[in-house]
Amino acid sequence: MSNCYILSIETATQVCSVSLSNNGRLVDSVFSNEPNMHATALTVFIQELLDKTGLTFQDLAAISVSMGPGSYTGLRIGVSAAKGLCYAMDIPLIGINSLEAMLGGYLMNHEHVGEKLMLCPMIDARRLEVYTAFFDADGTTLTETHALIVDEQTFDAYLKEGFKVVLFGAGADKFKEMFASKEGVTIVEGFESHASQQGKQAYDKFKQQQFEDVAYFEPYYLKDFVVTKSKKNLLSS
Repeated sequence: MSNCYILSIETATQVCSVSLSNNGRLVDSVFSNEPNMHATALTVFIQELLDKTGLTFQDLAAISVSMGPGSYTGLRIGVSAAKGLCYAMDIPLIGINSLEAMLGGYLMNHEHVGEKLMLCPMIDARRLEVYTAFFDADGTTLTETHALIVDEQTFDAYLKEGFKVVLFGAGADKFKEMFASKEGVTIVEGFESHASQQGKQAYDKFKQQQFEDVAYFEPYYLKDFVVTKSKKNLLSS
């Protein structure tokens, strides 16, 4: 089998990460969860990853990028970098839904054969709101990607139907206390979004030639970016 190296970029959350896969299998990755470093670290990480693996940009078959939902600024940085590289190298661009990538990462490390589960990857929005989508134990989509304000009763209808609900991702961690005594709801703490979670899906899309238009591709922000005014009275400073 010939080599199919795909460089993956993940900047939808606080974690900035890049990974390299070959025929869908992880080769290596570089990442950091320090906040607000995507703009300065991303291109450095890409070069570091290529140096570590002894590869060059000419060895890449395609680039995949987390397309959202997620951080407006992070997505813009990641997608812009991916588009620039694809254009310069004349290679395909593959867009990966951020939540579907997280689901793939979760399923790689957890097996729930025969269980009636609702898996809920969550990306933090603000306050009690998250970006999420619901999937069953086989990865089948139960609800499409959406913004959700979570409270104690959010999953009651699913629990009554016999589902066990599993929440994971940075958006889920903040609900630890809310669901601490809620039977049937489990929170997987510390689960982070990483570019390495894109490998299999990116390779599948490559084989099916499901590519994005480099000129017109835009991140899936889900919600419009809102500029908030400072509460500080500038006249008083």
